[in-house]
Amino acid sequence: MVPPRPGGTVAQSRATRPGYGLCLYPPCLLLPLLVLTSLPNLSGAVAAPKFTKIPGDQIGVSGGVASFVCQASGDPKPMVNWNKKGKKVNSQRIETIEFDDGAGAVLRIQPLRAPRDENVYECVARNSEGDVATTAKLAIIREDLLPFGFPSIDMGPQLKVVERTRTATMLCAASGIPDPEISWFKDFLPVEPSSSQGRIKQLRSGALQIENSEELDQGKYECVATNSQGVRYSSPANLYVREQREGSTDKLRRVPPRFSILPSNHEIMPSGSINITCVAVGSPMPYVKWMLGSEDLTPEDEMPVGRNVLELNGIRESANYTCVAMSSLGVIEATAQVSVKTLPKPPGTPIVTETTATSVTITWDSGNPDPVSYYIIQYRAKAPDSKYETVDSITTTRYSIGGLYPNTEYEIRVSAVNSIGQGPSSTRVEARTGEQAPASPPRNVQARIISKNTVMVRWEEPEEPNGQVKGYRVYYTMDPSQPMSLWQIHNVQDSTITSIQSLVPSETYTVRVLAFTSVGDGPFSDPVHVKVLPGVPGQPGKFKVGKVTETSIELTWEPSYIKEGIVNYELLYKPVKFGSLEKLTFGPRASYTVEGLRANTEYSFSLAAISNKGIGAFTNELVQRTAQANVPRNFSVNLATKTSVLLTWEFPESPYPYHFTVEYNRQKMEVDAKLRKAVIPNLQPDTDYDFKITSSEGNMGGLRHRIHAKTSPPIAIRRPEIDHTRDTETTITIILPSLENRIPVKNLYVVVVPLRRARGVIRHLKSPDEMDLEELLKDSSQRQRESRQQKQVDLRRAYISALFTPATLPAFFTLGDQLDYGGFENRALEPGQEYVFFILAELNGTTVKMYADSPYTEPVIAPDSDPQPLDAGDGLIWVVGPVLAVVFIICIVIAILLYKNNKPDSKRKDSEPGTKSLLCNAEMMAHHPTDPVEMRRINFQTPGMMSHPPIPITELAEHTEILKANDSLRLSQEYESIDPSQQFTWEHSNLEVNKPKNRYANVIAYDHTRVVLAPIEGSSPGILGSDYINANYIDGYRKQNAYIATQGPLAETFGDFWRMVWEQRAASVVMMTRLEEKSRIKCDQYWPSRGTETYGMTQVTILDTMELATFCVRTFSLQKNGCNERREVRQFQFTAWPDHGVPEYPTPFLAFLRRVKACNPPDAGPVIAHCSAGVGRTGCFIVIDAMLERIRHERTADIYGHVTLMRSQRNYMVQTEDQYGFIHEALLEAVACGNTEVAARSLFSYMQKLGKVESGEHVTGMELEFKRLANTKAHTSRFVSANLPCNKFKNRLVNIMPYETTRVCLQPIRGLEGSDYINASYIDGYRQQRGYMATQGPLAETTEDFWRMLWEHNSTIVVMLTKLREMGREKCHQYWPAERSARYQYFVVDPMAEYNMPQYILREFKVTDARDGQSRTVRQFQFTDWPEQGVPKSGEGFIDFIGQVHKTKEQFGQDGPISVHCSAGVGRTGVFITLSIVLERMRYEGAVDIFQTVKMLRTQRPAMVQTEDEYQFSYQATLEYLGSFDHYAT
Repeated sequence: MVPPRPGGTVAQSRATRPGYGLCLYPPCLLLPLLVLTSLPNLSGAVAAPKFTKIPGDQIGVSGGVASFVCQASGDPKPMVNWNKKGKKVNSQRIETIEFDDGAGAVLRIQPLRAPRDENVYECVARNSEGDVATTAKLAIIREDLLPFGFPSIDMGPQLKVVERTRTATMLCAASGIPDPEISWFKDFLPVEPSSSQGRIKQLRSGALQIENSEELDQGKYECVATNSQGVRYSSPANLYVREQREGSTDKLRRVPPRFSILPSNHEIMPSGSINITCVAVGSPMPYVKWMLGSEDLTPEDEMPVGRNVLELNGIRESANYTCVAMSSLGVIEATAQVSVKTLPKPPGTPIVTETTATSVTITWDSGNPDPVSYYIIQYRAKAPDSKYETVDSITTTRYSIGGLYPNTEYEIRVSAVNSIGQGPSSTRVEARTGEQAPASPPRNVQARIISKNTVMVRWEEPEEPNGQVKGYRVYYTMDPSQPMSLWQIHNVQDSTITSIQSLVPSETYTVRVLAFTSVGDGPFSDPVHVKVLPGVPGQPGKFKVGKVTETSIELTWEPSYIKEGIVNYELLYKPVKFGSLEKLTFGPRASYTVEGLRANTEYSFSLAAISNKGIGAFTNELVQRTAQANVPRNFSVNLATKTSVLLTWEFPESPYPYHFTVEYNRQKMEVDAKLRKAVIPNLQPDTDYDFKITSSEGNMGGLRHRIHAKTSPPIAIRRPEIDHTRDTETTITIILPSLENRIPVKNLYVVVVPLRRARGVIRHLKSPDEMDLEELLKDSSQRQRESRQQKQVDLRRAYISALFTPATLPAFFTLGDQLDYGGFENRALEPGQEYVFFILAELNGTTVKMYADSPYTEPVIAPDSDPQPLDAGDGLIWVVGPVLAVVFIICIVIAILLYKNNKPDSKRKDSEPGTKSLLCNAEMMAHHPTDPVEMRRINFQTPGMMSHPPIPITELAEHTEILKANDSLRLSQEYESIDPSQQFTWEHSNLEVNKPKNRYANVIAYDHTRVVLAPIEGSSPGILGSDYINANYIDGYRKQNAYIATQGPLAETFGDFWRMVWEQRAASVVMMTRLEEKSRIKCDQYWPSRGTETYGMTQVTILDTMELATFCVRTFSLQKNGCNERREVRQFQFTAWPDHGVPEYPTPFLAFLRRVKACNPPDAGPVIAHCSAGVGRTGCFIVIDAMLERIRHERTADIYGHVTLMRSQRNYMVQTEDQYGFIHEALLEAVACGNTEVAARSLFSYMQKLGKVESGEHVTGMELEFKRLANTKAHTSRFVSANLPCNKFKNRLVNIMPYETTRVCLQPIRGLEGSDYINASYIDGYRQQRGYMATQGPLAETTEDFWRMLWEHNSTIVVMLTKLREMGREKCHQYWPAERSARYQYFVVDPMAEYNMPQYILREFKVTDARDGQSRTVRQFQFTDWPEQGVPKSGEGFIDFIGQVHKTKEQFGQDGPISVHCSAGVGRTGVFITLSIVLERMRYEGAVDIFQTVKMLRTQRPAMVQTEDEYQFSYQATLEYLGSFDHYAT
């Protein structure tokens, strides 16, 4: 306590808490003091403290709030403190808020915690005259134990913004028994309306009304409900009082807040960071803040107006973030869901449901509530060295693992994969495959004479017994031409040796052996011949072919055992076709090379041994072809890295080209045989590969060869780092990575790679794995010093600068010191040359050399030291001199040109900010001086354009990614920085006579670019405005006034609009809006629906209307009054732009744009484009069209520059940030996909081109085109209902689901969650939106939903493209009754007829709704000619089928869509719909674009046209259709 000063007062120095000071004048809203006790003691007498406000006992709710108010008077003014158990309260949750200069204090406890906060709290008031104390007791009840009648807040106050002097009302309603009393707190202090002189009132409802509001009223308000049962506080709500806007009157337009950019949902990785943007508009502009639950994330004093970007970092938990926008006209909220991704959980332990000799079938429980992309099965035989085999991309929870070894025990585990990665594996399950008959014969069968009539036969057990071998059967005969059933049989149990007796002496017997298990007999061994004559040799063993050339074949064998010894061999051979038998005799040996053979010819060989007793039995014939002349041979894999192998071969010098194909893992690579080696890249680490080498060149079907190889294990070697602290004038030092002991490394090489750059981009830098390491190791031949000239030649090649072993590897290595390391010269680095380096490790103990490598270092430039005098320096002058002279002359010429160019612009130059180098501008002018954007870059360069140069299309994808990162923060900043940096007038738009001609008051036509109509003849000079229309010229790429941007015509401007079309000689009108959107008129119908209408002085006749799924083309004939000339004008109306935002995909828009471009004549006037205001969507259309032209000519896009240019010609062009982003997406797709449209007559040649391998690629154009389709992957956020737990079981495959935006919705059944869901998607046809419903083959559980879908969506045609079972698996449940009627939920289905056609079955059903008795006929077409694997060989039958379906739809079908299904509803279903659209378009337009058609389908349902075979079939069928163009003409 502060000691009293003389005079009896307490000296105090207290800082009041900001915002909690108490004012004493009437408008003050805080706790009023009793005026008498607050005034100074007039008598001058001192007084001890006395309480004027005493706290009462309270009962609070756990987690809630309690506040005790205590105030005292006295002289000197007392100090009030709160104590708990005799000590001053001190806690993060317990706060003391002082008022009245410390004479009052509120004790606030939040959140309440029982039992620790249940206590008696003491308020002590103290001055120099004494002290007084009072107490209050706090009790706390848990929410679930509250007594009946405890107060509850039914309606709490809400965030509010008012303008100063206006009335603010904070609402509150509460209930309880007895009725609770309501009081208010502001900023934790009680509100006392009685002290405000009537300005603040508490209404009978409990609401607090503040009239004539002031800044002091701003704060956080809570309403409190109190009765005898307890106390309840509302959630706090802020009141903001803002300054009245200047000139604000009630007549001004006032707009409540609305979101112009809604916060978007995000899926992020754990610990990820995102920015979420929220933008709201209104008049007055609203404040915007972010909240997490009830917690404010935006500080009150930093609350921005209009836009608020929430930055979140290190997010670990999913949460909902709320954006709140508030103005005096209301408060709105929007929520963004941030989901933190996690790896999937392990699936349930697999259950073995079936085993065969070669397969095990398992099922498992997903074990994951969230979506799983697919499953991975790993299995291995239970043997010490066996490794796991992997099967991935499994989309069901049942799988049969095939290709297993019989009678083998396997262990199997399953893991799940989602968009983050692979989760942990399930518990392993063990299973043994069944036995089978042996798959291979007994090995190494031998027969030899042991007496004059007895032969001993021995063998080894089969390589693949497939079970326990029960015994062997030995077959023998003197006549091997007889069927095996007539041979004699000798059975053997439990032995691999036997003797056969009672044979006929001197005869030759043929012997064959087989093994058998309990399941059956295995195959026979090759025949062995034996002559029953003692002392005669047996048949030579293991007779086989060695090295083969064009003219020779080497033969090898093993001699048979004989006591007497072999004296000679006799070899018989002859060409298999057309040739005589040759005989060779030679002495004892184990191999022989037959010379003088013909190339590429098959020969048969047979060998017998001769002893002194006679000649033995001949071997079986061995057939071998000699090598083809001039073909590659002796293929081998010499070395391997973790992702590549080096294939080498021999090939003789030949003037003729020879190519062959290497096939592996469904990939093909074409190779030139003359290279004698090839690096095969993009392999998986530690994986066995089987390379099949084929060639169609040459005779006899060409080359056939197989070679096996294995990639090296995925050993990680850290990359070396550059140590700049040790650099010298000629060297660079790198820090070498340390190796882990367990890495089996034999040698380490330091590799130096000089870089080549083209226009600043590193060119052709292969990864270390893709390098020809053999060439690298050979080039860096040991201890060779090359001449200076040789070095000059090889400056650009990679080389090895050092060799170390793991034991000698240093920590640092200096490159360029010209010393020798392990036999390699560490060459001097070239000054100024850019390098990267990496470490190459040769691994231990492998037959094929295996290598691992580190990543490259960062690029580094070798020190550029001062030039040293050269010995041959005089010669250099003759090179350098002329070069310097030419450079000098060029500089003089440029300077003169610049001087001339700059003279007229000197004034502008002084007044403008600094621009890019004038040389650059001069180059641009010389390049294409007619391009308006480039002229603007030169003449009106804005700071924004300077910092946003054109983007090369090679960088467009990366640039767009950068713009979209962090919730499109960079995109937003770039868009908001667009400013033409000039002021323009719009006087004509502001004339009173013209104001009614403007659809929107703020969208005007600049005077300097407005379209000036010819004044109407006869109008007096005093009448203004007949030359006005709200339209402006807009420049295109290298073309001024290429477009006219205008508003959607009003009824009073129809005449002006058509007058403009006539005067500008326009041939195309582009309409980017529907007439009405969101129940608002966007544009008036300015054309006739039929016949002819006259608008002003122009007659407009409609000739044709073609309505397609996403746009409509109308053709008009125009005639001006008093003129005989007629003109044709087309209007293109894009109907697929959504009411809100921008299209989800640019594909339909780009198709529309291509149609406009194709139909607009080259000599026509400007393209007239309009939406509603003529600035937003219109701007998008113009920018995208102009930029596609630019990309075609220059391979760059200048979106920023073009939008800046347009905004200098018409205000607001490209109206929203979303539209600016959409432009980037559209250009990106156009660049990535290219132009794949082709005239029908050119389809055959186009397909021939697609069938060829593209230059620089290893795959055909068709394969590349199909792969481009897969570039757009659907984000998981696009599947909403499909991923709900109540719907997951309704999906046949876990990865094939409908997008939320295109899914077919069923009418929900009350009380049944998910009853509106079926796995089906709307697909647009050629002419009809939602012309098809693509769906999966119904499951037993979804059959009722299927019939409900057909009925509710009026679909009377069903196309079925699968059998019920294929490949032994269910593909579709039989969802229809075969013979008698069946009921599916509300619907009774009666089979009426079934017609068996050559390629399909047509079934007719009568479907009746049992609820009201209505009936309709449903026809099902089941195509039966689609093979179970692959695609039909011909498209003709399928085209007939498509024609029949559509003809039936035209004759009998309702307006509803055609329902199409196969099994998953994407593969064959996609082909059917693709061909339906493509063929119809071909009939109407004579054009084909299968790529864009499939791409459009995939924006509506994932994976449509699922395989490359199906994609190729779509092309083939289209080509076949061309031959019969009237297939479904009516």
